[in-house]
Amino acid sequence: MLQESVSALVTNPEGIYADATFGGGGHTAGILSRLHDGGRVIAFDRDIDAFQNKPDDPRLTLIHNNFRFIENYRLYLGIEGFDGILADLGVSSHQFDTAERGFSFRYDAPLDMRMNREARLSAADIVNGSTEEDLERILRLYGEVEGAGRMAKMIVMARAQKEIRTTGDLHDAIARMLPKVAEHKVLAKVYQALRIVVNDEMRSLEKFLEGTVDALLPGGRLVVITYHSIEDRMVKNFIRTGNVEGRENKDIYGNVSAPLRAVNRKPLLPQESEIASNTRARSAKLRIAEKNEEEGR
Repeated sequence: MLQESVSALVTNPEGIYADATFGGGGHTAGILSRLHDGGRVIAFDRDIDAFQNKPDDPRLTLIHNNFRFIENYRLYLGIEGFDGILADLGVSSHQFDTAERGFSFRYDAPLDMRMNREARLSAADIVNGSTEEDLERILRLYGEVEGAGRMAKMIVMARAQKEIRTTGDLHDAIARMLPKVAEHKVLAKVYQALRIVVNDEMRSLEKFLEGTVDALLPGGRLVVITYHSIEDRMVKNFIRTGNVEGRENKDIYGNVSAPLRAVNRKPLLPQESEIASNTRARSAKLRIAEKNEEEGR
């Protein structure tokens, strides 16, 4: 949904924009193509591998850090405010396709999943170090895995015999819960749950969304692409109420008071042609919001 997101984002060709998830650099390139010489892009990525994709363009500043610190960097760089902020919350193709990163169950590789390779905990550390109760909570809450309790018990029993260090070890541990006809669907949920915890994704997303309110100029746009129901619910709630829980703060007239307003009532979905060429796009949802003018700086 590159064209749709960039088109929704860039309203001022002389503006300053943030690509909160640089990844392969596609969105940043799309933004730069719409900017004049006076425009700028500040991009973020916590994966140092993403820097290999940095184009030679003086209008781009690429920051090696988590997008949760977007407001801190706005202040540090002396930027009055962003005209727009974009975040594509999906795992990059490079991360999925590099076996040793451990993001994909297609490979027998180290069970890693760290977006920032300097981070302390890997997926293997979570699998081997969490209590059975915590494993059940992780699988149920972040992966919506059916039979999460039974799967957690199987993992604990398997690791008692041998540490689970690779993707293959994990598959062996839960093999009896992997249906032959839909094995990949269950594994996708398990990997999603572990990845979310390893990278503290939900907390990072919450802090990022909170930071965008101060980081955006009045009238500036927030464009977010989500890939699973948990993060999409958080983004939807934040746009509607100003918090990820969806708590409504009403003014004296009973109107919901929030710093952003939704531009599209329902999320935009990918075209069939895009899904055909990239199956990872099938679950994508694009939400667009605008900072209310009365919010000020």
